[in-house]
Amino acid sequence: MNHSIKVTHHTYWLGANDHQTDLFESLWPLPKGVTYNCYLIDDEKTALIDTVKGPFLTQLVEKLKGLLGERPLDYLVVNHMEPDHSGAIKLLRCVYPQLKIIGNVQTKGMLENFYALTENIQIVKDGDTLDLGKHTLSFHLVPMVHWPETMVTYDHSTKTLFSCDAFGGFGSLDGGLFDDELDMQYYEDEVLRYFSNIVGRYSPQVQKAIEKLKGLDISIVAPSHGPIHRKNPGRIITLYDRWSRNETECGAVIVFGSMYGNTQKMAETVARAMAEEGIEKMAYHDISRSHVSYVVKDIWKYKGLILASCTYNTTLFPPMADLIMHLKNKMMKGRMVGILGSYSWSKGALAELQNFADSGDWELVQPTVEVKSAPFEEDLEKCMELGRKMAQKMKMCYVPGMK
Repeated sequence: MNHSIKVTHHTYWLGANDHQTDLFESLWPLPKGVTYNCYLIDDEKTALIDTVKGPFLTQLVEKLKGLLGERPLDYLVVNHMEPDHSGAIKLLRCVYPQLKIIGNVQTKGMLENFYALTENIQIVKDGDTLDLGKHTLSFHLVPMVHWPETMVTYDHSTKTLFSCDAFGGFGSLDGGLFDDELDMQYYEDEVLRYFSNIVGRYSPQVQKAIEKLKGLDISIVAPSHGPIHRKNPGRIITLYDRWSRNETECGAVIVFGSMYGNTQKMAETVARAMAEEGIEKMAYHDISRSHVSYVVKDIWKYKGLILASCTYNTTLFPPMADLIMHLKNKMMKGRMVGILGSYSWSKGALAELQNFADSGDWELVQPTVEVKSAPFEEDLEKCMELGRKMAQKMKMCYVPGMK
């Protein structure tokens, strides 16, 4: 979309769709791109909320000129300094030399460190306001959601929350912009993938932010990535609340690392046992082929986790070791884990999976299963037992009709 789009009274979307970047933060796949959302409030004083990634500066300036003509851009509100939001700031100051930048004290230091900008910066504190004429903005600091300088901006006139990375997700907006124009099942899944991999580690801070914002009457949630929520803004806030409380659904994720199919056979047997026990929601991942971001997303969603790994050169299979590193970093809570390992000439995998299960807030479901070379009937029966135990424990956590 190469033109500005009206969001609400005197408020416009001036964002960009990025189909060129393959990996967000050089880590997370973008099969359907990503948006960089920024917003202009065109009042007696004009204010831009955040900018775009550097390569899209020309688009942004064209949209600004199309709305403002030769009028000045008075303010730039910087909710977050990560370069996918702030990348256009330095050149934007060249286009609008009198532009006043609004940010908190943490923002000020980052503006200097990233862009050598020190002049015409207005520092705001939590709850401070800015009068634009008919629109009054208030600023609310939400540190570590997910950087220390992060804040959100609320427009009291239109009841719009400009939420920065909070409530945002992957996926470009090709045509539709709002939640009532889009396939929200897809976008909510991509919001969860964004949350679980980037924000989820900071869930306690997310909870503090949600509590802080409860007093605001929010009609529109306008994040920096993904859809704008105007039909049902409460839903995306509720989802964030659930995810940051580590609330899960009654389902399981089965992840296996297998070179020759023997460990995969063990994982499939556990999955079959859970299916026989009535577990319908299962996500199944070959860790050599599923990107870790999708695996983490599913693990964040479901109560149960099965990890099955072969041993590789006396240690954990490398793709499984990478997943374990990510899971430790995410600091998930309140989930159940079952572990299976295999080896031929030297043990290693099961011991490392055991260390992982013992290291965090995980309930280890017995039995643990370790197989030498290939599983035989007695080994597969243990796998069946693990699947049955996992299913039974998961079902005990949920009442009928509840996810």
